[in-house]
Amino acid sequence: MDWTLLEDAESVAQTTCQRIIDAAREAIDQRGQFSLVLAGGRTPARAYELLAQQESDWEHWHLYFGDERCLPADHPERNSLMVTQSLSIKVPIPAAQVHPIPAELGAEQAAAHYTEELKAVLPFDLVLLGLGEDGHTASLFPGQNHPEGPTVLPVHNAPKPPPDRVSLSAAILGNCRQLIFVVTGTGKQLAVHRWRQGEDLPASRIIPAGRGEILIDRAALP
Repeated sequence: MDWTLLEDAESVAQTTCQRIIDAAREAIDQRGQFSLVLAGGRTPARAYELLAQQESDWEHWHLYFGDERCLPADHPERNSLMVTQSLSIKVPIPAAQVHPIPAELGAEQAAAHYTEELKAVLPFDLVLLGLGEDGHTASLFPGQNHPEGPTVLPVHNAPKPPPDRVSLSAAILGNCRQLIFVVTGTGKQLAVHRWRQGEDLPASRIIPAGRGEILIDRAALP
């Protein structure tokens, strides 16, 4: 994984936006479509707002999600709703090419459904992830036993509400041509320190098959 130091959260969002646009162009030129796994969080949301201002061959984009909270589909804390509001209603991506995790069905049923949906998709072109203050990523939390296989996981007893979630496994998240972590803010300093010291954090278990980069702002650097 390459570490790229940027000035602030806005610079991270802008660089993330540009990385996504470049990856989309390359994927569409080479394979005719672009598969993007989206992360939740403030900085990714800002990157999506910036994306909505760009030009791209949107009709060839497919949007997937790294994790989701088991809440009603219209709940304001759903990642899918955030992506809808910041990106997908603002650009002409066909509705059938936005693939939310149906977490409103419950963790087990949603995980089984999404596992089937992803079978024909891998590898992803680009996976976008964040880093929590405790070192979690997607809904893979430290201290929990997450199966290593290539599947979508039901998550219970998450230390952050809501306790029930659905998450792509580390193996699926790493099955990509390009992986980008976005890390911003002083609250991430301890997690970044632990990560760079080689501790066994969920974020450190995701090994990309292709290129890997961590976009970090100065505030998050220990």
